[in-house]
Amino acid sequence: MDPGIIGQAAGLFAVTNVDDILILALFFAQGAGHPGATSRIVAGQYLGFLGILLVAVAAGFGATFLPEPVIPYLGLLPLALGVKAAWQAWKNHRGGGDDPAEERSNAPEMLAVAAVTFANGGDNIGVYVPVFANTGLGGMSIYVLVFLVLVAVWCAVGRFFATRPVVAQVLSRWGHVLLPLVLTGIGLLILIEGGAFGL
Repeated sequence: MDPGIIGQAAGLFAVTNVDDILILALFFAQGAGHPGATSRIVAGQYLGFLGILLVAVAAGFGATFLPEPVIPYLGLLPLALGVKAAWQAWKNHRGGGDDPAEERSNAPEMLAVAAVTFANGGDNIGVYVPVFANTGLGGMSIYVLVFLVLVAVWCAVGRFFATRPVVAQVLSRWGHVLLPLVLTGIGLLILIEGGAFGL
């Protein structure tokens, strides 16, 4: 395996899943003291993320059939998602938006965790598709393998944070700023590296 691709995959996973750490921490905190909650949360996270990967890989294969000059323009998708996330964060800040992590009386169920993971990963799909389309089958396989390993790491980190409220509060405060910056940066990088608009 190419260490460069492994590093790129790890970096891409990290920057596109920063917000997942907070969500996982909230799920683990909610499941504290409930037997089997940890395994249900981990299974739900994997199920949701596998759904994200299936959609991204399928679209990545479809994107490889596009004319080569068109592929760099797929960077417009994460760029638009970054702008949308920034707009949403600004609206929530101005309007005192609702907390996305709603309190529940029961421990989280596997399908609920999977649904939240998949829904929250819509932005990830927009970022992964152009990357997968440009790496080919071998590179895409490495990305998928690294992502699946890192899902377990993310679950462990989320569980760790669930026991440290101060850290969870910091992520809650700045996660809405990091996500738009990262998405916009990835979109610009794809556009510039692909030479879109003569860049």
